[in-house]
Amino acid sequence: MKYTKEHEWLRVEGDLVVVGITEHAATALGDVVFVELPEVETVVAEGDEVCVIESVKAASDILAPVDGEIVAVNEKLVDNPSLVNEDPLGAAWFFKMKIDDLSVLDELMDEDEYNDLIG
Repeated sequence: MKYTKEHEWLRVEGDLVVVGITEHAATALGDVVFVELPEVETVVAEGDEVCVIESVKAASDILAPVDGEIVAVNEKLVDNPSLVNEDPLGAAWFFKMKIDDLSVLDELMDEDEYNDLIG
């Protein structure tokens, strides 16, 4: 898995990149009560706002970690946003992207680098 400074994780599955938020981010948000997902087939650029998460504490944006096209979204989060707190690294993925060049992921942090970031 790869990680961003914005506390997102990325996992490669075949030719797709699955994106979610880290356990650290989910804990910091508190109880998640609402998730707004992007539209499938949306083309995004790195840094674009893709999702909105609302918790009892705050609302946060999930940004596109890389350039690509949204090809799938996790509809389970709409009906059960608490999945983000229950299983942030597994069942609570937000979207899947098709990207042109998987090598751009090499620029992101690995798990050790991310753990250093969050202390």
